Amino acid sequence: MLNAYCLDQGRVTPLDEEAILEVLATAQWIELAAPSDEELLIVQSLCPLALPELEDINELEASAHHATYDLGFQVNSLFFHQLGDEPQNTNISFVFDGQRLVSICSRELPHTRLLRIRNQRGLAPLPDALSVLLSLLEIKVDGLADEMEQVYRDLESISRMVLGRQSRELEEAVDGLAEQEDMIGKVRLCLMDGQRDIRFLVRQPILPKKYRKRGIDMLGDIDTLLPHNAFLSEKADFLLNTAQGFINIEQNRIMKVFSIAAVVFLPPTLVAGVYGMNFHLMPELSWPWGYPMALGLMTAAGVSPYLYFKLKGWL
Repeated sequence: MLNAYCLDQGRVTPLDEEAILEVLATAQWIELAAPSDEELLIVQSLCPLALPELEDINELEASAHHATYDLGFQVNSLFFHQLGDEPQNTNISFVFDGQRLVSICSRELPHTRLLRIRNQRGLAPLPDALSVLLSLLEIKVDGLADEMEQVYRDLESISRMVLGRQSRELEEAVDGLAEQEDMIGKVRLCLMDGQRDIRFLVRQPILPKKYRKRGIDMLGDIDTLLPHNAFLSEKADFLLNTAQGFINIEQNRIMKVFSIAAVVFLPPTLVAGVYGMNFHLMPELSWPWGYPMALGLMTAAGVSPYLYFKLKGWL
């Protein structure tokens, strides 16, 4: 998908889709979401800088994340979003050639849509292409802060479940904590990636002073969020260990009951086994009170260990 926009007095104006090829050269922001090869070739013919392939955007090498050219630069940045119920980090490659910004991504992300909505409401004026990039990074950082607030609320809810020590809730809590830990890890990765990207941007001589200050402010926000993210990770680990400890205590309590029951019933079983052998010369078989005696002996053999365990405080 190819979308192109002009920036007129701080407002984002989408180009006419039917005549987009004729006026594409006037666009200051070109958005490519899961583009076809034909769309990449069209935009590449307008951009003096080489556009990356989709498979190269997620490259792990540092040299593939940032590149500086005489006319501009390229930066690849992770953006956190929810794909259904699954948290995801998706890379967007931004190529700035001195006049226009080209963003390339494997799917359309909510961040760009949110930026356009805010701009239409007058909340995010975009006078030039660089302001689009800075505004998207600000939305990214603000969104990560919101996600961390939601994680904190979820952990508080799970904390009440864990401390309630209900067996069914403990199992649900373990599942929830695993999901929260995955979320925290992805948010942390996105924060660290954003920190590296913004540091790269503020070092670019092409970046105006006012935008450099916005970048430094974002770095300050990230420096504040990273310790909070570490706190959330520690809280999730603590709750997970606590839940697993309570589950182990509950399992040990159940095993204790079974163990004591086995010990209590072992002596009566032994007595019943002895008198159940039914040998011909067993004298007790001919006793008139042999059967009541055997029952009394089994009862005494079962009650005695129970009273002993009770006296020791094991029950």
